[in-house]
Amino acid sequence: MSFQENFLWGGAIAANQAEGAWNEDGRGPAKTDVTTGGSVKEPRYVTFIDKDGKPGKVINGQPIPEGAKYAVLDDYYYPNHDGVDFYHHYKEDIALLAEMGFKMFRLSISWSRLYPHGDEDQPNPKGVEFYRSVFLECKKHGIEPLVTIWHFDTPLYLEEHYGGWNNRQLIDFYVRFATTCFKEYQGLVKYWLTFNEINNTIMMLNLFGNHAGDKEHQQGYQQLHYQFVASAKAVQIGHEIDPNNMIGCMICGITFYPGTCDPQDIMANRHMWEKSIFYCGDVQCKGKYPTFAKRLWNEHHVQLDITEQDLEDLRNGCVDMYTFSYYMSSIETTHETDDMVSGNFAAGARNPYLTYSDWGWAQDPLGLRYYLEMIYDRYEKPLMVVENGLGAYDTLEEDGSIHDDYRIDYLRDHIKEMGKAIDNGVNLIGYTTWGCIDLVSAGTGEMRKRYGFIYVDKDDQGQGTYNRYRKDSFYWYKKVIESHGQDLD
Repeated sequence: MSFQENFLWGGAIAANQAEGAWNEDGRGPAKTDVTTGGSVKEPRYVTFIDKDGKPGKVINGQPIPEGAKYAVLDDYYYPNHDGVDFYHHYKEDIALLAEMGFKMFRLSISWSRLYPHGDEDQPNPKGVEFYRSVFLECKKHGIEPLVTIWHFDTPLYLEEHYGGWNNRQLIDFYVRFATTCFKEYQGLVKYWLTFNEINNTIMMLNLFGNHAGDKEHQQGYQQLHYQFVASAKAVQIGHEIDPNNMIGCMICGITFYPGTCDPQDIMANRHMWEKSIFYCGDVQCKGKYPTFAKRLWNEHHVQLDITEQDLEDLRNGCVDMYTFSYYMSSIETTHETDDMVSGNFAAGARNPYLTYSDWGWAQDPLGLRYYLEMIYDRYEKPLMVVENGLGAYDTLEEDGSIHDDYRIDYLRDHIKEMGKAIDNGVNLIGYTTWGCIDLVSAGTGEMRKRYGFIYVDKDDQGQGTYNRYRKDSFYWYKKVIESHGQDLD
């Protein structure tokens, strides 16, 4: 396997899942702060006070009633409020990452920590200084930050007063936020991602199936268009401020297979790739909507608010690199089946050739290689795998050890396939595993669904010491990095 010596090995977290300190030092609330804990069987809820003053909740992803206001209610637990307290542990955590030999650390900037409402003219100084301290700590240890500007945490004020990404004004608010990031951290941060898993808007429409009608598709595609324009504007500004900036898109990557050799399945699978993966990648990498976009819009009578200036911005704001998450593959079929599985914004028939995690996610290392080679052939831009990992139950032993051979096996198999893709000509420049420090699950709000090399003593009710412990995978990944990916035993 041909991993270069300058390959960017590392790991990733997100502010809303790890940082905590949700109302400290001037930070404003985000939607994740009114989202309850859940489980693999119990959904997460968003809580509110309705127009008559009565408390209520809706399943996360559904709209709250008209006239209602998002609210933190006394009878619910909100795991993102504390995360794993990275806000107060960042020096300890970064030192642990450095001990493993990290070359890159992916993290996000909380929009509402810099702009509590999102529409202010000037940023919150304490928020600016916090991230400066984090990036300086990374630099002290020789770690390159990879910074996600937006990671599912639009300020709640923008959701309530502007309608969130349904409103074109969000473009300007986001661009102001991104510009602040580029200016304040020039010289500290070179690698940037504009939007995390930007295609998840489409993936959610797929999950809702027939329940997502013309109205939902109109809203989803319009939100995406505004985000595309915001991203393109940010790319242009980022390059103006510092031509050395490497700015990427970030796609939720899933390898889709046809369920059978029935031509109907083959075509359905192609259309799934187009809608779920290529639609966003084409706009951000090629600077224009793909030819099949009109078919997707026409299927649900979508009429976009789109201007000539928007199209020019898209042309001029192509990303420098394509980054993506990869956890699993999925099967697309037109045939009826009772054996369906779902995970990470995708649902499909069970694949009898694969094993599945405790949360029902297909484990498919070869699917990662397939995705890498498919995407590199399409875009010919540098690639990074910026999320990959196994969410699993871990046990903290009495002596402080955590034996997670299952995680090592999962990562080893995926790294092997990355190496084969590189040998086949793919320009893969970095790999950051997801949740290198245990954090709150975005999907379920659980702590028991752990990804990290570093165990955090916190349970699903928020109880624990928050002490950090090295897992067996910690020492294994250190060896992988030291050997440039050659020693995987």
